[in-house]
Amino acid sequence: MTSLALILGCAGPTLSADEAAFFREAQPWGFILFKRNIESPEQVRALTAALRETIGRADAPILIDQEGGRVQRMTRPHWNAYPAGRTYLRAGGPENGPALAHLGARLMAHDLASVGINVDCAPVLDVPVPGAHDVIGDRAYGTEPAVVAAFGRAVAEGLMAGGVLPVMKHVPGHGRAGADSHHALPVVEATPGELDAHDFQPFRALADLPMAMSAHVVFRALDPDNPATTSATVIREIVRGRIGFDGLLMTDDLSMNALAGGFRDRAAAAFRAGCDVGLHCNGVRAEMEEVVAAAPSLAGEALRRAEAALARLAPDTASFDPMEARARLDAGLAAAA
Repeated sequence: MTSLALILGCAGPTLSADEAAFFREAQPWGFILFKRNIESPEQVRALTAALRETIGRADAPILIDQEGGRVQRMTRPHWNAYPAGRTYLRAGGPENGPALAHLGARLMAHDLASVGINVDCAPVLDVPVPGAHDVIGDRAYGTEPAVVAAFGRAVAEGLMAGGVLPVMKHVPGHGRAGADSHHALPVVEATPGELDAHDFQPFRALADLPMAMSAHVVFRALDPDNPATTSATVIREIVRGRIGFDGLLMTDDLSMNALAGGFRDRAAAAFRAGCDVGLHCNGVRAEMEEVVAAAPSLAGEALRRAEAALARLAPDTASFDPMEARARLDAGLAAAA
């Protein structure tokens, strides 16, 4: 059966009969989980299985935002907590920090894969600048593009080693944003040269990754009217052109207040601009019905990119001792502290 070019959320820790019927008819490509969906390992494992059963695809991507620090949906008491991205730089510096970040990501992948989650919305490749809103803050691995790229690569490889696909975000860069795009539309005034030399660099360095998430940010010098998510100019000339990313491009959450208009209009604008897959997170049925109405079937280049991404999902076959790995991570972080 053909999938719809959407990733959707569900309302709670179990899938209602009504939700299951809706998803079965809509056939989204995948799903995303949040804290409202997380109670225990057994419950999450049952939920991911139920979501895949509704659409009849055992390989359906199920995503989560598990970065560490402020952004981790699975945490204590059932799972270990992980540090914010910047902590790895503080702990090991630019030389030894990436190995710690790789280890942390490998452990997170173990947690995720064990409950049926196969995509993590990380690494964060945004490069903050002085005066920017702290919505990124210590989620960023550093403030220098080369450092962010090195740590981002380590995290992406750690996730993939554990059988979880990474999603680099927020392309082409959220680091300069003066507002939190969950609540308002950020407008960046930097020149194309400044953006190319700073913001775009980590994404260019990791352009071979399978998936990326767009930024709900207006770059005035590139497209004065539209955020990157709905800008054909930014997606065509920057994301696909200057950055050279040919993987699956998904939107950031279509329910965020940075975007204007109704949900059908938001989704339609993102697809017209060139996004491959739309993301709607909050599980609100009325909003999901609107984005479903606007979403195309996954076909053409978008389907090729989606299939290429899933083809990079490799089961974890190497010997891995999570207790020993956690002890090493904690020792590395403690030594630096």
